[in-house]
Amino acid sequence: MADGDKTELARTRTDFAEDRTVLANERTFAGWLRTGYAGIGIGLAFNALFARLEPAWVAKLIASGFLLIAIMIFVAAERRACAVFSTLHTHKVKSVKVTSVRTVSIASTLATVALIAAIWLLEFEVGGETIEPEVNLIGD
Repeated sequence: MADGDKTELARTRTDFAEDRTVLANERTFAGWLRTGYAGIGIGLAFNALFARLEPAWVAKLIASGFLLIAIMIFVAAERRACAVFSTLHTHKVKSVKVTSVRTVSIASTLATVALIAAIWLLEFEVGGETIEPEVNLIGD
């Protein structure tokens, strides 16, 4: 086999490896998102299950902690995925766009912030009983 053929085969293998790495990065990003969504689920479930806990702010605080962890996961996932996408280039496969990764991460983060606000500011009905927030913004 001539040196030119070996070089071309090596380049082809490298291109395929780079494509596989980009695809693996996409799967990893999806896994991080799933983990973040699981954190949201745990936070909301904790708030729903322990809404009658006294004082009421304890359940909200713990639920908010899980939601904040989810936000940190979304931010970390976006940063890691974008870093890999900026260094690697696809050859035979079509990769997700960095703007799409950022959009999903920002939307997930904003939705989680809205959930935190909803937990603290809205009233909920649990078992037919309305639970109202005790928010005093003026200070008596």
